[in-house]
Amino acid sequence: MFHEQEKTAGNLSKKDVLFTSFISGALAGIVCDVTLYPLDTLKTRLQSQHGFFQSGGFKHLYKGIGPVILGSAPSAAIFFITYEGIKQYSQPYISDQYHSIIHMIAASSSEMTACLIRVPVEVIKQRRQALLSDPHRLRLRTLYRGYGSTVLRDLPFGVIQMPLWEYFKLYWSRHMQHECTPFEGAVCGAASVAISAAITTPLDVAKTRIMLSSTSAEKEEVKISTMLKEVYRSNGVKGLFAGFIPRVTGFTIGGFIFFGVYEQAREFCISYFSQ
Repeated sequence: MFHEQEKTAGNLSKKDVLFTSFISGALAGIVCDVTLYPLDTLKTRLQSQHGFFQSGGFKHLYKGIGPVILGSAPSAAIFFITYEGIKQYSQPYISDQYHSIIHMIAASSSEMTACLIRVPVEVIKQRRQALLSDPHRLRLRTLYRGYGSTVLRDLPFGVIQMPLWEYFKLYWSRHMQHECTPFEGAVCGAASVAISAAITTPLDVAKTRIMLSSTSAEKEEVKISTMLKEVYRSNGVKGLFAGFIPRVTGFTIGGFIFFGVYEQAREFCISYFSQ
């Protein structure tokens, strides 16, 4: 049955495929981010230069959820519509052996595009998670201050995650001799996300500290290289991997939920458009 749906998906127009990716990505983003928000709050507070308990400890774990509810859906939707769009328009002209390169290019482009929405949402969210009070409305420059560090974190994350997800699904399909079900796609997604999250933790620590820095901090103070050196000088390797357990745990569970919801919603949309 699922194999038949994959064939049907191949017969959909590019417009329907992109709309399916848009809807599926938006739904997956909002469900995943809201469900796992408390773990994300704990991770942010563990990485904060202000200290875990000074940043709120175990209290008010849903602090800052508002911006996330508004930003998760469009951010995830833009990611997947860009990712699937590049795949749709590129793969037919490229040999199968080079598809992993297409996946990397698509993932990189998707991350950079999605960060246009994700970064200001992250800045507001993390400052609220760490209980930082900003007496004045944050300037546009401050809202996008973490763009470079977020892209530097998310680019390697996406370049590792998406090709791994595609590879795991392909390997599983060949091994089991049937196309991946949404559940199996979710398991593949969880595995790819766990590996990506573990490797990119130091970049996430630096990104968090940049976003939580004083609004009056100089440009040199909020460079990712400066932050990494400062964290290592203060806390060594342990500091670079602050929040490792909640980050990897949350991302693994999140990967399962995200890709599970995405695959299930995608399957539903394909069935709908194929009628």
